[in-house]
Amino acid sequence: MAFVRTPEERFAGIDDYPYEPRYVDIDGLRMAYVMAEPEGAGDDTATILLLHGEPTWGYLYRKMIPPLVAAGYRAVVPDLIGFGRSDKPVERSAYTYAGHVSWMRQFLAATAAERGAGPLHLFGQDWGGLIGLRVAAENPDLIDRLILANTGLPEGQSPGAGFEFWLQFSQEVEYLDCGRLVDNATANELSEAAQEAYRAPFPDEVYMAGARHFPMLVPISPEDPAVPANREAWQVLEQWTKPVLTLWAPDDPVLGRGQAAISERIPGAAGQPHDQFRPASHFIQEDQGPALAEAIIAWLS
Repeated sequence: MAFVRTPEERFAGIDDYPYEPRYVDIDGLRMAYVMAEPEGAGDDTATILLLHGEPTWGYLYRKMIPPLVAAGYRAVVPDLIGFGRSDKPVERSAYTYAGHVSWMRQFLAATAAERGAGPLHLFGQDWGGLIGLRVAAENPDLIDRLILANTGLPEGQSPGAGFEFWLQFSQEVEYLDCGRLVDNATANELSEAAQEAYRAPFPDEVYMAGARHFPMLVPISPEDPAVPANREAWQVLEQWTKPVLTLWAPDDPVLGRGQAAISERIPGAAGQPHDQFRPASHFIQEDQGPALAEAIIAWLS
């Protein structure tokens, strides 16, 4: 599989994500992640897996990692294949929904010894939820609790006009400026340094096959090849009784109305302290990162 690897100097100027990257080999590709642990962390320390989406990378969680670690949790934050410091296949055909689920499952297996035997809680937003929910449903003994924010698990239906606009824009725009995209999808204004951090993984178009193709992978038609697997996942999730929490930005123009589709459909979400946050848009981690972390800590404890 042909791939490119973003030069490390592209990340040298980022001073608000001070975590040393670690790497595992997944199907011949180098997958990057960071792990932040509390002092005295042991084999029984609970881990929170923080999964990003499109077109971000682990940097999206920089405001959530410190409070989670201070509260005694291990934070594991992978960069999906095609994003961040992870290798980036150059052909769009290398990126499939099923492939990303498989890569994440392999990542969790490869890092199991590092994480220890403590509980594993999954936080997923955007594609982090689309991938994370599939991983959980296909490996129900692996995940102890689910925390979901502005995401979903489509079964062949479109999320709405906001997504349709994004899908068309992502395929037609000449330069996919990921810094500006994230800024446009937040309620608060991102600094230029933060925008540059989101641009860092993509020196030029050859690095962007994954970022370009991800919107095309959302199963928004009944004929999409991912629909049967997502329907099977929902059959599991509709019987899922382990705790599920939703933390939502209702003003997100793409997924703002999607909270009830999860909180009312998964049994483990019944009676949980679901919450909504304002001001916040699609990238709720940027707008309300510390508040999200506080809500997670209060719920887990």
